[in-house]
Amino acid sequence: MFGLQNLQSVVGILGVLLLCWAMSENRRRFPWKLAIGAIAVQGLLVLALFSLPPLRAALQGVGLAVDGLAASTQAGVAFVFGFLAGTPNQPYPLTEPGALFVFAFRVLPVILVVCALAALLWHWKILVWITQAFGVIFERTMGLRGPPALATAATVFMGQVEGPIFIRSYLSSLSRSELFMLIAVGMACVSGSTMVAYATILKDVLPNAAAHVLTASIISAPAGVLLARIIIPRDDAVEQSQAYDPLAAKKYDSSIDALIKGTGDGLQIMLNVGATLIVFVALTAMVNNILGVFGDVAGAPLSVERGLGVVFAPLAWAIGVSWADAPTAGSLLGVKLVLTEFTAFINMGAIPMEELEPRTRVLMTYALCGFANIASVGINLAGYSVLAPERRSEVVGMVWKAMIAGFLATCLTASIVGLLPAALFG
Repeated sequence: MFGLQNLQSVVGILGVLLLCWAMSENRRRFPWKLAIGAIAVQGLLVLALFSLPPLRAALQGVGLAVDGLAASTQAGVAFVFGFLAGTPNQPYPLTEPGALFVFAFRVLPVILVVCALAALLWHWKILVWITQAFGVIFERTMGLRGPPALATAATVFMGQVEGPIFIRSYLSSLSRSELFMLIAVGMACVSGSTMVAYATILKDVLPNAAAHVLTASIISAPAGVLLARIIIPRDDAVEQSQAYDPLAAKKYDSSIDALIKGTGDGLQIMLNVGATLIVFVALTAMVNNILGVFGDVAGAPLSVERGLGVVFAPLAWAIGVSWADAPTAGSLLGVKLVLTEFTAFINMGAIPMEELEPRTRVLMTYALCGFANIASVGINLAGYSVLAPERRSEVVGMVWKAMIAGFLATCLTASIVGLLPAALFG
């Protein structure tokens, strides 16, 4: 049933669109048809995925596949690291079973395995067909021309820098609007490897976590396209149709070659994620220690998380979160933007079930599921400097705005989910 909280999410939808319109480089060219179409596509996709029995069963199958993948990964981790992987056969008595969940051994290795598996599926052309299918959907429904549509689809599965690799030879000829759109969509989505990692983190506190994470990344792509087109409207004179063969962009000599190269790529991502988390969590702790000098304020010590909760609480409420949960949800949004979505998901996974409403957990899963954070600004600058060095100055000028667009895109997605009846996700 619909309630006031569902209508509350309308505030989030309108607020996000208004903020992007305020940042627009041409406010007179608001893409009304695209806005209506993109929001309708998102809503219909969520309704279809969670209400149609075959698709709902498929999503539940995704959850089982994620559990199987995690279990298989743990077998490999246990073989290399032994009892440190959290196996039942511990050489000492356990006083705290939760201590067996070590992020470095339970989550990061999943990224490694998924990257290798993705490379193998690409070599077998399975992932190529899926990506091309989504590319056609984006091209037909959102008016994208071939190469950007393909890169947008690839970004959903491969990641914010990996997606544009597939159209590397076309990056120099993209319009400014298209280039901005690719960066924004990259920050609005996550990669296949991190989807599985997030589902692993949330599976004990969010029913059907894998289905929500997968849905969040897919439906945030249209939101990213929409908000990017609002901020930098399309250039009809430049954007002409171009054909493109994705198989020419990424090739493997054999299945073994795909596994080896995929594992190498996964290792780099795993090390980057781990190193980024160490640095950003350490910096946050450093700032919190400095703030601790001022003592308690309003009954609690000052902290980065508390400050972010105050700043982003209104946005969390607009998405559809109850005001009681808004400070906590706002803190998660701020942590995602200033630190990383990994840190935000870890924080949400650590919140006891009784301290956060089920609706809040669902909405925040969609709002947090994107790469829009300060670290991604550096990742995009480094990536596009290699992929399109002649356009580096353009990327420098738009990457921060793209981060905001990607952040707001996931908030828009969460607002659309909040507009739908809660029984749909039961």
